[in-house]
Amino acid sequence: MEPVNGGSVQIQNENGSRHLPNFLQSVNMKYVKLGYHYLITHLFKLCLVPLTAVLISEISRLTPDDFYQLWLHLQYNLVSFILLSALAVFGSTVFIMTRPRSVYLVDYSCYLPPESLQVPYKKFMDHSKLIDDFNESSLEFQRKILERSGLGEETYLPEGLHCIPPRTTMSAAREEAEQVMFGCLDKLFENTKVNPRDIGVLVVNCSLFNPTPSLSAMIVNKYKLRGNVKSYNLGGMGCSAGVISIDLAKDMLQVHRKTYAVVVSTENITQNWYFGNKKAMLIPNCLFRVGGTAILLSNKGSDRRRSKYMMVHTVRTHKGAHEKAFNCVYQEQDDNGKTGVSLSKDLMAIAGEALKANITTLGPLVLPISEQILFFATLVAKKLFNAKMKPYIPDFKLAFDHFCIHAGGRAVIDELEKNLDLSLRHVEASRMTLHRFGNTSSSSIWYELAYIEAKGRMKKGDRVWQIAFGSGFKCNSAVWVALNNVKPSVSSPWEHCIDRYPVKLDY
Repeated sequence: MEPVNGGSVQIQNENGSRHLPNFLQSVNMKYVKLGYHYLITHLFKLCLVPLTAVLISEISRLTPDDFYQLWLHLQYNLVSFILLSALAVFGSTVFIMTRPRSVYLVDYSCYLPPESLQVPYKKFMDHSKLIDDFNESSLEFQRKILERSGLGEETYLPEGLHCIPPRTTMSAAREEAEQVMFGCLDKLFENTKVNPRDIGVLVVNCSLFNPTPSLSAMIVNKYKLRGNVKSYNLGGMGCSAGVISIDLAKDMLQVHRKTYAVVVSTENITQNWYFGNKKAMLIPNCLFRVGGTAILLSNKGSDRRRSKYMMVHTVRTHKGAHEKAFNCVYQEQDDNGKTGVSLSKDLMAIAGEALKANITTLGPLVLPISEQILFFATLVAKKLFNAKMKPYIPDFKLAFDHFCIHAGGRAVIDELEKNLDLSLRHVEASRMTLHRFGNTSSSSIWYELAYIEAKGRMKKGDRVWQIAFGSGFKCNSAVWVALNNVKPSVSSPWEHCIDRYPVKLDY
């Protein structure tokens, strides 16, 4: 009988002999690395155990006379003892008073449009053909992009773009904004039982639609927020603006005590559909879809028990000083005066550089000491011995349990999966969000978080990394830790379809 090969193990039934595997080939190095990680991470505890044992042993040998001598010594040095105690109390008070306030994510709500706004591939292409602006080449290009995009058949476009001809008026754009923002906020206030007048900080981000009065003013007017609310309206900051808004709200909550902050992240498509034939400007038509989210943050200690997450870090990286990065996502007019957003061919390379800069800052904040030692050792070896040595890529899977990668497109998710050595499960939330809702811009990372919750995967103590890219060019990260075994919010966007996911993707 022929030998049966199973990796390095060979079993030969002819003579009954059995060869042991080649140890160097069969040991999976990830387990060696995992053992190293645990050793370094718990090194202090391992050293503390014998030290504690020695200390207890020495104390047990003390006699009553030894304790009496210690008491006499303290009496003779009473002034020094009191001064040291006062200094310790003062230092503790300063530390407690100056440390950053904890910021809690009480709850959030993602907008689920009505089924009537769904746009299957066929409907998208049929409507595009009925619009005289697109030539045959542009129609074929959009068809190919759609097929390779990773979007499913149930994504949504605003009501104005379902009309023939499309209704792209200011009125229609306002209607879209109101439906999305108010739809999110109504559910958020209903689920949290928070009175809108208790909101002290309001931050709204929408990149391409900035009317007067502002979107934040529309919310103040609708919910009759109090007159001294600190409101901000961020525009033109792209798909990463959601994390920027969270970061701004966090800073405001450090200043204003015992209050709530609401962050609303959305994008408006009605007036930003491209009706020309420049291929670089047609891609957003195929990827961007309706979506939005409202997030309730609090710095009240009393809200900790009912909150889902606590904020750990936010890290922002801006590459706008470089011309290529600045121009890679650019709103402009084509040769025929048609306005749209142009995506550069260098986009993925620029996103990679922004990601590298971002994780260089984030890494020391979140990575276990074992990974930092490996990274530093590799860096030193590269400088001293071999300049061509590949830099060590830290294993962020040791720092995070869940990843919410901006669902900007299939290529973005694929590249991060490859570069960060993530598993299919790690990027499942991003791929399924892209399939079900498309690129909802700055709100996509919240649909992904809602997916993880709907699957019942978020456990107490789990760490979540939200990472988003946007025009400018920016890469921004937010890190959260789950305070409980998190259940999906009432009226979750995945409520009626989570059992169908994950779906098998054909690409």
